[in-house]
Amino acid sequence: MREIWDERKRQEAKWGEQNHPDGTDTERWTKAAANNARILCDRAAKEGKLTFRHILTEETAEAFAEVDADKLRAELVQVAAVAVCWIESIDRRKAKTQAPEAEGA
Repeated sequence: MREIWDERKRQEAKWGEQNHPDGTDTERWTKAAANNARILCDRAAKEGKLTFRHILTEETAEAFAEVDADKLRAELVQVAAVAVCWIESIDRRKAKTQAPEAEGA
């Protein structure tokens, strides 16, 4: 979380406070993309092939298809949580591969 906070500070230092339009919409293709991402995620889960890419894509597509500010915010919290979870998983894998071989022997 500290790294994320540090990155936000770097962004703010570089770009200042950012207040862009959301850019989300309810167009048919956006809703279809969110539905397709959900289907692919569900299918991968059922097949035992679920990846963080599937999950993050689904959450991001859902956010892109949301125009209600409160619902969009909730979707973006989910996007952020999945990204943090993915980072934590990478860190665990890295720690596992760097564990001393003598440990437990």
